[in-house]
Amino acid sequence: MKGSMDMSTLLDSFEIKGLHLKNRIVMPPMCQYNVQAKDGKPNDWHFTHYTSRAVGGAGLIIMEMTDVDPDGRITDYDLGIWSDDHIPAFEKIIKSCQSYGAKVGIQIAHAGRKAEDTKNPVSCSPIAFSDRFQTPRELATEEVEEMVTKFEKAFKRAVQAGVDTIEIHGAHGYLIHQFQSPLTNKRKDKYGEDKCLFGVEIIRAARRVMPESMPLIMRISAIEYAEGGYDLDYSTEVARRYKEAGVDIFHVSSGGESTKGPKTAGPGYQVDLAQAIKNALQVPVIAVGRMEDPQLSNQVIREGEADLVAVGRGMLRNPFWANEASLALGGEVIIPEPLKAGFSI
Repeated sequence: MKGSMDMSTLLDSFEIKGLHLKNRIVMPPMCQYNVQAKDGKPNDWHFTHYTSRAVGGAGLIIMEMTDVDPDGRITDYDLGIWSDDHIPAFEKIIKSCQSYGAKVGIQIAHAGRKAEDTKNPVSCSPIAFSDRFQTPRELATEEVEEMVTKFEKAFKRAVQAGVDTIEIHGAHGYLIHQFQSPLTNKRKDKYGEDKCLFGVEIIRAARRVMPESMPLIMRISAIEYAEGGYDLDYSTEVARRYKEAGVDIFHVSSGGESTKGPKTAGPGYQVDLAQAIKNALQVPVIAVGRMEDPQLSNQVIREGEADLVAVGRGMLRNPFWANEASLALGGEVIIPEPLKAGFSI
């Protein structure tokens, strides 16, 4: 089912609250697993990685999964923001990207049972992700409440670093997803009785420290691929709770809760999920998943299926993907002036 036709295109601006994007092209968060980032601080690699995509014309850059605790990282080489010492390195990258007209967010997260390198993984329930993962320790109720505080401090540091927006990672089988899924949450306390409560409390924590004018993004897995996993109706109600708590935009993905994936993952394979959330909740959404064809991404915006499009693999291959997309769609050269001679006739 297509959405209603929209006069907007991939190259048009987008505005929500105090966030103004020059186009609707998003660089989604993608972990770099950089071996030099063992302290969780972004380094020269990350500076070049993100700044080059800003030079390339992306409207919004969401920095990779950045964790609230050292033991909450997927690997020891992922980014973190569990200390004030992390702020300056993030600030340097954010300011650089903003100088080229991009807006910047950070995806804040905790890997939970999918933390591969820690000796002491934690989760809502003691259920291992797979045979090659450790069985996590179940967090006590008070520890869950403390985890919300860790998220709140991380959000505050992101704001201090100068972000334009924040994304909460509630997808791909990480800690928030673990709490919201009946597959993994077998608790008997308040966080088991209400499987959305952990996510709701984290969203409220974000809203406490974010400026009112700053929109909050949340990434969700709209469906689970494991047998007995939740469906779109379930995730829509989860998203409804999250919207009521303070989420402004949903970044709609899928899976991650098991080793299974979709039967096919071709171009735009998650667009229908994003559109369903958008239509049900009347909320802006980011479509993601094999969106590197500019014509497809533009069509998704034109037909009102999504408001923004995230391009991952395409931007990994080509930092200037946004500029190439603009030219492919009949738009202007959108890279900085010193590089425009490369496109002159």
